Amino acid sequence: MKEDIRKRIDLLREKMAERGMDAYLIPTDDFHGSEYVGDYFKCREYMTGFTGSAGTAVVTMEEAGLWTDGRYFVQARRELAGSGVRLFEMGQEGVPTVSHYLAKNMPSGGVLGFDGRVVDGRTGEELGHLLEEKKIKLSVNQDLVGQIWENRPSLSSEPVWILPEKYAGRSSAEKVADIRLAMKKRRATIHILTNLEDIVWLLNIRGGDVSCTPVVLSYLIVTRTDLMFFVNKNVLSLEVSDYLTKMGVRIFPYTDVYGIVKTFKYETVLLEKSRVNYLILSSLDSTVNVLDTVNPTALAKAVKNPAERENMRMAHIKDGVAMAKFIFWLKNSVKCEKLDESTAAEYLDELRKKQEGSLGLSFETISAYGPNAAMCHYKASKETASLLRPEGLYLVDSGGQYLEGTTDVTRTIALGPVGEQEKEYCTLVAAGMLRLLNVKFPYGCHGFNLDYAARELFWSRGLDFNHGTGHGVGYLGSVHERPCGIRWRVAPEKLESENAVLEEGMIMSDEPGLYLEGKFGVRTENMMLCIKDTKNDFGQFMRFENLTWVPIDLDTIDPSILEERDKKLLNEYHRQVYEKISPYLNDEESAWLKQATRAI
Repeated sequence: MKEDIRKRIDLLREKMAERGMDAYLIPTDDFHGSEYVGDYFKCREYMTGFTGSAGTAVVTMEEAGLWTDGRYFVQARRELAGSGVRLFEMGQEGVPTVSHYLAKNMPSGGVLGFDGRVVDGRTGEELGHLLEEKKIKLSVNQDLVGQIWENRPSLSSEPVWILPEKYAGRSSAEKVADIRLAMKKRRATIHILTNLEDIVWLLNIRGGDVSCTPVVLSYLIVTRTDLMFFVNKNVLSLEVSDYLTKMGVRIFPYTDVYGIVKTFKYETVLLEKSRVNYLILSSLDSTVNVLDTVNPTALAKAVKNPAERENMRMAHIKDGVAMAKFIFWLKNSVKCEKLDESTAAEYLDELRKKQEGSLGLSFETISAYGPNAAMCHYKASKETASLLRPEGLYLVDSGGQYLEGTTDVTRTIALGPVGEQEKEYCTLVAAGMLRLLNVKFPYGCHGFNLDYAARELFWSRGLDFNHGTGHGVGYLGSVHERPCGIRWRVAPEKLESENAVLEEGMIMSDEPGLYLEGKFGVRTENMMLCIKDTKNDFGQFMRFENLTWVPIDLDTIDPSILEERDKKLLNEYHRQVYEKISPYLNDEESAWLKQATRAI
């Protein structure tokens, strides 16, 4: 495998030399900036061997590099070893960004190549401006990886289906009317949508073109009177075509969007440069006035309507039942059966799929035992999965897609005796999660205002974790949804697009963790709904409603570490877990859950 990577890089350099390119940029993205991409788009993985969901590769004539973030440092070191690809750990001292690396290492008058369909517009523009000083040119119409990729998978073309209004909560016509009103306020005549979750949410449709995210490869252009939908027509049944046509949607071939955008003259186009690919942005005529602002659909989608909220509550009950059955099975089976990380994940996945209304997983289950759990996004395979033993900690991060919504939950489970440090870390993490879940705050706060509630116990002990504390969650969409989030590191330019004011109806995760490389990892994650609390002379106050009902393993908790308020929060949480989940379990499972949620 490592030799294959070296050969592919050599072949890429041959293609670069033929076109006079000095460097070639390979991001993780598809044409739509999706977090998870289909097999057709996994060019970065093909060229480097790194399988994480986030990262950017750069190949020059002298060096090949891979940039990724703190979630993947351990995994990337292992997967890149021996490949000749150098790891650049993003955000670490002395590590250059991709753009600064290119500016330093490319020759004056050189050429940077990339496929403009998989680089977002803002990044493309910033690269152009940064490299302009050295008179470096961009070549953006070259999919060089595609030219050397043997047996490349085909573009996905799964059937599209209509999401009934009892699940969507509002008709597509109502949503489109709201978006057109937002366009009118900004004096925009055209709105270009390329984010797949935004498109399916707006049209009340779903598909299967991205693993774990029910979307369809497509583009949508909204004008004051027209809706232009660019999609592979083969994925539309007669029923779906009729539904779209009756809504006033005109259907075009998927790739026609690039020709259409070139025809716009003297229009005011609303788009988000960081969410539209560079080829679309650079194809717009010079007479077009571009309004670069947060996509109004993103905010509308993030604020769940009453029907979506109630449906999400139901989805999390189903998910809690699957998780309770799994933990019961795991704790009993690990003592007498030969289990590994992969077989455990498969068992949980099947439990979820048996739930009524299940549409599969919301992301690939992270099933990690012992040291593997120190890698935040570890992926077990049948070939490399570690055996589970009746001792130590096991971490499982998983979620499902249901007709009622999307779930995401993490639990760290004791498979047997655990050490004092493991218990300490588990206790601190559980307390941090519960503290954030129970904060009360004035309206107008962003996620970064609340992050300290989860990290206080860690920071006071000189501990920390290298990922965000919370992310937005979609409704039958992406398990990671902007524009809300909870993290203390916030880039000012991303405040509105990724750290928006917390609004009533937003759903997000609450997932502190602690990780010791080579030893163990701990994370506890719940989903929570932002709702209104009291209103008084000091203003409107907000709080979170818990959505996730899964026991926190008391075998990992050291009560002596907890303050009285933490014990009360844990006991009250467990009281509700038993109340909500036990009616759906058999007698043996229910008796176990009663003990698992006992007061401490």
